[in-house]
Formats: sequence, structure tokens, C-alpha cells
Amino acid sequence: MTVRVLLVDDDPLVRTGLSMILGSTPDLTVVAEAGDGDEAVQQVARHAPDVVIMDIRMRRMNGLVATAAVLAQPRPPKVLILTTFDLDEYVFEALAAGASGFLLKEGSPQEIIEGVRVVANGDAMLSPRTTKQLIGQFVATRANPRRTQAQAKLELLSAREREIVTAVAQGKPNAEIAAELFLSEATVKTHITRAFAKLDVSNRVQLTIFAYEAALVTP
Repeated sequence: MTVRVLLVDDDPLVRTGLSMILGSTPDLTVVAEAGDGDEAVQQVARHAPDVVIMDIRMRRMNGLVATAAVLAQPRPPKVLILTTFDLDEYVFEALAAGASGFLLKEGSPQEIIEGVRVVANGDAMLSPRTTKQLIGQFVATRANPRRTQAQAKLELLSAREREIVTAVAQGKPNAEIAAELFLSEATVKTHITRAFAKLDVSNRVQLTIFAYEAALVTP
């Protein structure tokens, strides 16, 4: 199955380079490009891509606002943030809004290709040079009014769901979580899906952010 990709960046040279990189693989195809967030929202509605590679800093509508708008559409695509910064306020807020991960613009072509494949498959993607621990440090060092709300939401989770959310935030794949807790992978996936619904999150990145905000995991 071919993954349909929308490229969003205000630099046409960046878009051209990304198009060449993704066009070199048979399972990825660039269906459209956009030069700003407003155009990105229009192109998503027009082309229904599977993955949007989104620049975070753009004129007119920036990538943060565009990510929220794209993810609010019916049957939204996955959003992969492309940035020159490891993690800053804009990128963090985009992840909290539902982006599936981010990669650095200086990353290798293979990192970008694999990033698109990973998020298209429904998994979270962070830069290989960045870990979930960095998200934890960012949460811990910023003024975070959502901590009280996050801790209150813990009451919605069962003891088993808390265990699994903690393991996800530690970066463990489903197979490892299943082995540690003596569960089947299907059961782990079921608990994760229930946690998504109870916490109103849509992917493992948001689940990880919640775990740090609620102090289930500490940096």
C-alpha cells in the first residue's frame, strides 16, 4: 500500500528536496505541496493524504495552528513535524495537539523515509537523536497548569492501564510490555486503546506527555 504524503514548508527548496527523497521509494508518494498552514488545510481536504510533513515556523498560519486545524478534520492524516530544533515550545505544543512525532531537518534521507513509514503505521516517531526523556525534561522545566488536570485524570484509569501508560511513556513497545506484564499483545493494545479514550488522546506521543504531566514518569 502506497503512503500518500503532503509536504508543508514555506521554503520551496526544502519541499523539492523532500519530494526527491520520498519519491525515491516505491511505497511513498507526494500527492501535494503547500507553502503555509492555511494552504496545508486546504490541500488536506482536497487530497486526503495519509501523512503530512509539517514545518513548524511559517508565515501566515504557522505549523502549530495548522496541525490543530488539520487534526480537527474528519478522518485526519498523521502529522509529522519537521523542525530545525530538537524540542521547543512550538514543537511541544504540536505534539500535545496530536502530532505523531517530529524529525530534524538535518536528519538523513533514511531517517525521514522511516519517520513517514512509522507514523503512517500508527506509531509515534521522535528524532533518533531525541528521546522521550527529553519530553519529560521539557514538561518538568516549564510552567505547567495542566499538571493538576492530568493527575485528576489518573482516577479514570485502572491500575493495569496506569502500568501500561507508564511503560508506553518509557518508550517500551507493545511486545516488551506484554512480556513484562504476562499479557498478550492484543490485551496490551486493548488497554492502550481504552486509555486513549479515557484520556482523550489520539497517539502514544500524547500518552507520553500525559504520563510526564501526571508524574507517572519523571525525568
